[in-house]
Amino acid sequence: MPVSAATEQKLREAMARLSAGEPLHTDGALTKENLACEVKVSHATVHRVEEILAEWDAKVARPMLRTPGEVQRDETIADLRNRLRDAAARATELRGRLDALATMIANQYYENLELRKKASAQRQGRVSALPASTPRP
Repeated sequence: MPVSAATEQKLREAMARLSAGEPLHTDGALTKENLACEVKVSHATVHRVEEILAEWDAKVARPMLRTPGEVQRDETIADLRNRLRDAAARATELRGRLDALATMIANQYYENLELRKKASAQRQGRVSALPASTPRP
């Protein structure tokens, strides 16, 4: 089943937008699925227009050169991703250390409470009886 001339025109416009890196409805990846999403038609509709598909394959098969600005942007993104990964790893390590320290502090807190109870009991004369020592002959 052929597609309308209007749909063909929309597909060509979407192909030009994707090639120029100016997508309206997708992430800009050069895929046939994104071409369909740009025009808001089904994937099957795109495959019905063989002439446009041949143009698409010819354009996408060529390596697309990146401008110096795009290269710089991609390098910056890669650097920021690496820094984010390192920061996330450091945060995970510090969270682990913080949890360990919190556990140690909680243990010391409860030990301190027990020691205070014992010291208070001793000050009030409630020392537990010591075993009586028998005089040696």
